Amino acid sequence: MGVKRYPQMKQQTLAMAADQDNGFEHSRKPTRREDFLRTMQTIVPWAALCQVIEPHYPKAGNGRPPIGLERMLRIHFLQHWFNLADLACEEALYDSAGLRRFVGIDLGRERVPDATTLLEFRKLLHEHKLGEALFAKVGQQLQERGFKVNTGTIVDATIIAAPSSTKNADKARDPDMHQTRKGQQWYFGMKLHIGVDSQSGLAHSAVVTAANVHDKHPLPDLLHGNERRVYGDSAYASQKTLIASKAPRAKDFTNQRIRRAGEVDEVQRAKNRNKSRVRARVEHVFAVVKRLWGFTKVRYRGLQKNATRAFTALALANIYLPEGACRDRCARKGPKGAQRLPKQALWGKAQYLCGPFGIQMAVRWI
Repeated sequence: MGVKRYPQMKQQTLAMAADQDNGFEHSRKPTRREDFLRTMQTIVPWAALCQVIEPHYPKAGNGRPPIGLERMLRIHFLQHWFNLADLACEEALYDSAGLRRFVGIDLGRERVPDATTLLEFRKLLHEHKLGEALFAKVGQQLQERGFKVNTGTIVDATIIAAPSSTKNADKARDPDMHQTRKGQQWYFGMKLHIGVDSQSGLAHSAVVTAANVHDKHPLPDLLHGNERRVYGDSAYASQKTLIASKAPRAKDFTNQRIRRAGEVDEVQRAKNRNKSRVRARVEHVFAVVKRLWGFTKVRYRGLQKNATRAFTALALANIYLPEGACRDRCARKGPKGAQRLPKQALWGKAQYLCGPFGIQMAVRWI
């Protein structure tokens, strides 16, 4: 008499069932954070980014097996998106069912990786300069999806503040950070210089320096060489020779100074205003990095550690911005509006087009 076989069923713990709201909550609506994480779940190229880190990630041996690479990468991205320190991220995962769902943790079977584990993963990215590699990989994925770098580049820089206090064990400031004056205000920290495509508004190159480095010095590293137009604010004025050294065919469309001998040149002011309509797209990238991701102040000592964070934040901004353009188009023109977006602005599948509403480091992915 044969043994009756039942179809194999996946066991589910009470913790997982509670996290997935299986009959436990009847009056609930998705939060904006859950909608955001659902979006990132779909549009982030997880497999491609894991391939960048996998050669350097610890392999299973005789000791305790390492945590899955994609899970650690998801947690690391959560730290960027919500501006969480290692310990704060660990506690947030224990506290939020939505974050655990995104990472794939079932508290009925396993524990959340502790803050030390998150620190070791961040050190791994820092030691092998994988922040720059992730930024370059996202650019490669953009090109494979139809994104093309055009002949216009917008250059700009922003200051990332650092603690200026000397109340620490060394009784000194971070030696990699420096102070600079902007207007009538003094700042201490580092500078993030980026080159942004003038049509798509996505960053294709970046340089990290101390704050006292003038904006014009990293200019050649922000250009890809095929530009026809270079946009920038008045800090890049009169740099035709520097631009020509990297992009010989490029024309200088930087804003020029309008006050000469105490008089205002109204013609030049009108020209600057027209240029600024294009140049404003670089501010969208800074808005995502500094306002949405919260990268307004450094968290670590040393330029290299913060550069890894900056390049990763730019990579995530390049993933987020095309989705934001699609979402705004949907909000303005309805579901049919997304279908008229250019191909390079779409990361996910068709059903997701209208989804839920001194030291110098440089990297360029083209």
